[in-house]
Amino acid sequence: MSQHPRIRQKKRAFPRVLGRERAFLADTLRAETTGGLLLLAATIVALAWANSPWQDAYHHLRDAQLGPLTVEGWASDGALTLFFYLAGVELKRELVVGSLSKLSEAVVPVVAAVSGMVLPAIIYVVTNLVAKDGNPHGWAVPTATDIAFALAVLAIVGSSLPSALRAFLLTLAVVDDFGAILIIAVFFSHGFHLLSLLAALVLIALWYVLQRRRVRTPFLYVPIAIGAWWFMHESGIHATIAGVALGLVTRVVADPGEKDAPAERIEHRLRPWSAGVAVPVFALFAAGVTLSSGAVREMLTDPVAIGVAAGLLFGKAIGVFGGSWLTARFTRAELNSDLAWRDVAAVAVLAGIGFTVALLIAQLAFGSDAAQIERAKAAVLVASVLAALLASLLLARRNRAYAD
Repeated sequence: MSQHPRIRQKKRAFPRVLGRERAFLADTLRAETTGGLLLLAATIVALAWANSPWQDAYHHLRDAQLGPLTVEGWASDGALTLFFYLAGVELKRELVVGSLSKLSEAVVPVVAAVSGMVLPAIIYVVTNLVAKDGNPHGWAVPTATDIAFALAVLAIVGSSLPSALRAFLLTLAVVDDFGAILIIAVFFSHGFHLLSLLAALVLIALWYVLQRRRVRTPFLYVPIAIGAWWFMHESGIHATIAGVALGLVTRVVADPGEKDAPAERIEHRLRPWSAGVAVPVFALFAAGVTLSSGAVREMLTDPVAIGVAAGLLFGKAIGVFGGSWLTARFTRAELNSDLAWRDVAAVAVLAGIGFTVALLIAQLAFGSDAAQIERAKAAVLVASVLAALLASLLLARRNRAYAD
């Protein structure tokens, strides 16, 4: 009896997305695309308002005290919690049933995302250590990619690109968001209070138990979410971490006979509020940077601004592409047959769009130094626009190649 030699099957770096996951991906892309356009509109309004004769009204409204927080604080600590909750749900989905559930499929986007965070941080730190008046504290600002903007650009100029490339960007962004969450939790938590943290953890555990017992009534979940958010805020850990934790303990797999898992039902209801309200409101109060001629000249010579811009434009592109290529090279993985490395290079440039989380980290990194915050935010905006324009050109070329 003859024996056939075992055929070694190569792993695919970017596998095809089929069935239910593909339908979910399409729904997510549509929602995030709309959110990206709204985010862009809010940014334009903020910049126009902050540089208009009514700029004092903008600053007064942004800094107005509304209960325990300012209006800007409610936007960054409150509204963004919804965004981070959905990021937590997406991360869990990817870990349980998505592309991160299989090591052979997860390793490339995970390494790409990590490389795309580490290299920008290194570029920023080196730039600010070499400069005489540098400030290394902002190292985390250029590490984050804005998924809403990135997906909006991809949808507008890349309609003919393969779905595997879109799935790669989404997975990369989920890992990137998780990395940003860890950075915020570990490096930007101040005035730690143990009892408040324990209270938040008890409420998060209660959410988990209710999920396990298949309790569906929102009259229990809403007070738990508000309480967890408040106690997390009081603990000294950034309040948005509560949203991530609640997302990670939300059930993402449907029971037999159950049409949708709780995560899908909640996402269906909350995603429009996140994409259409929470994130644009944050952008409205975070992106209002005064761009006078003097401020622009300062930005061109300021090591903080240079480090942020270089990290986003060069660090992200080189890190994401280099991490992907090296991983595929040394694990003997191969690209999906529908893709070319030029597609990955275009998406790597697209990852340089750092907005929502980058602006948040800028506020956290520089504390009360308003001038540094303004310059870091301005650099984030300029670099994001340049990355979007360059990526659009590259993606448009690839899109024409696939359309022909």
